[in-house]
Amino acid sequence: MTDSSRPPLAVFDLDNTLADTAHRQRFLERKPRDWDGFFAAAPQDPPLAQGIALVLESAEECEVVYLTGRPERCRQDTLAWLAAQGLPEGRVHMRRDNDRRPARRTKLETLRRLARTREIRVLVDDDELVCEDAERAGFTVVRARWTAPSAALKTAQEREGRT
Repeated sequence: MTDSSRPPLAVFDLDNTLADTAHRQRFLERKPRDWDGFFAAAPQDPPLAQGIALVLESAEECEVVYLTGRPERCRQDTLAWLAAQGLPEGRVHMRRDNDRRPARRTKLETLRRLARTREIRVLVDDDELVCEDAERAGFTVVRARWTAPSAALKTAQEREGRT
């Protein structure tokens, strides 16, 4: 049962929703993929204006929660990046360092867990498969289509369970 006395949740993805990862795609386009390099470059991600504006607008009525496929080892860099962008504080849900399940599974699992006690007003994510599965599960979704899709990142999200 959800707690209606608390504001609803607005759930935001990070990579290619709030943070522009284009500058670090090169780490995923080589063989073998350089995951350490990819995640080490995340603090230099420029913010995506449309995503940032949507977070700030959502924060007027909702509690903001961040849901990312980034591994837990990236937590400090991620928290610092969110603070540097002046984004609302909120819980950050990350995948365990050794969790290689597809993003659509890990994120949907977290959404369902959150929905047991809170209304989820919206999920904002760039991953089409995450969005499709979330909609099928009854969640309201905004597709973050303000960056060019990356085939390398899609493979990482779905086949390699890395982000």
